[in-house]
Amino acid sequence: MNDTSTLPPLPDRLSIDPRSPHHVPAVFQHDVGIKFNDKELTNVEEYCISEGWIKVAAGKTLDRKGKPMLIKLKGKVEVFYK
Repeated sequence: MNDTSTLPPLPDRLSIDPRSPHHVPAVFQHDVGIKFNDKELTNVEEYCISEGWIKVAAGKTLDRKGKPMLIKLKGKVEVFYK
């Protein structure tokens, strides 16, 4: 399994969009799991642990730049390495 001493610390806020200031490439070199309200999700685009929200795509809807439209859901957020 993974040695936790070599893993970078998980940030409070993380985004998968490389243009975001909250994107940390070192974290994405490892498998990250996200639990939202005690249910593991795989479609999370961005999260914030301290504020208790995640952003997920709203179906197949795209904005004018071609990126998926996001919905913010509030609840209990837990992040961990798999």
